[in-house]
Amino acid sequence: MLQEEELSELKKNHTTAYLAGEYEKCAQRLIELNVIQDKELAELVEEERTQLSEELTRLETQLVNIQSKNTVQGQAIHEAIMEIRAGAGGDEAALFGSDLLHMYQKYSDSKGWEWHIIYKSENGIGGIKEVSLGLKGKGVFEGLQFETGVHRVQRIPSTEKNGRVHTSTASVAVLPLKAHSTIVIRPEDLLIETARAGGKGGQNVNKRETAVRIVHLPSGFEVKCTEERSQQKNKERAMQILSAKIEDDIRRKEHKEHADIRKLQIGTADRSEKIRTYNIPQDRCTDHRIKQSWYGIPKILSGNIAQICEALEKGEMGDSEEE
Repeated sequence: MLQEEELSELKKNHTTAYLAGEYEKCAQRLIELNVIQDKELAELVEEERTQLSEELTRLETQLVNIQSKNTVQGQAIHEAIMEIRAGAGGDEAALFGSDLLHMYQKYSDSKGWEWHIIYKSENGIGGIKEVSLGLKGKGVFEGLQFETGVHRVQRIPSTEKNGRVHTSTASVAVLPLKAHSTIVIRPEDLLIETARAGGKGGQNVNKRETAVRIVHLPSGFEVKCTEERSQQKNKERAMQILSAKIEDDIRRKEHKEHADIRKLQIGTADRSEKIRTYNIPQDRCTDHRIKQSWYGIPKILSGNIAQICEALEKGEMGDSEEE
């Protein structure tokens, strides 16, 4: 149960004041029930006690979720990092990763958000094995936070001679990027490597070791950065992203402690959860969390995903209201 000091702070915040008040009432009533000794009322008392305990759990979960969202929105509303990685399906998965990158770039353009490539690894035929995309603009994290998870495509590859539909996957992760992090990272916990940055960028990029790879040994998180022409700037950027990864991991673990009593976990999905299927032959895109489908795959992969993002946001809000 929440402590008196915690409740006091929650009642001061307008976004949690009402729920905190209801929590306090339930907790007080539970205390009153615990002192009732009348045997004739025992069954009714036990029934009400069970209902109150369930209500307290529900209210506490809502309060924790609201607090977490307030923290993220207050500190990281303008900047985010999106990571896309090819999953099962070989070259076809890499091509799908490229499709997703194009979709999010076009959607960002339509929203007026800035984007730039931080790191990209390609497979030689236009596919993307891994890419980190920097995003900046008002509401960018809130607008894309529900894209985290496994995206699945079902289509007939151009190399398929028998017309069989293949299934491939790519994972997406969206992280809020904060200007100032409270995470303390010890130097001895880091493995830092440098290398020459490949691709375009002129002689300076190709001849000097400007690319940076940092591994956080305790968590296993890895960050690569080649966007800057200076090794030091790439290192600073990589450390900022690493801090975001660690903070996000902590936040998601806190959410999952309460996940067993929520029917729908849109806002706390991780990249191991299958969230959406793009069925090309049927021209249908289905989000499995809200069990809703949209048609017109070419338009969707061209960045027209506003209706999907809005539906997910409404789905999350509706879930909170039901609880």
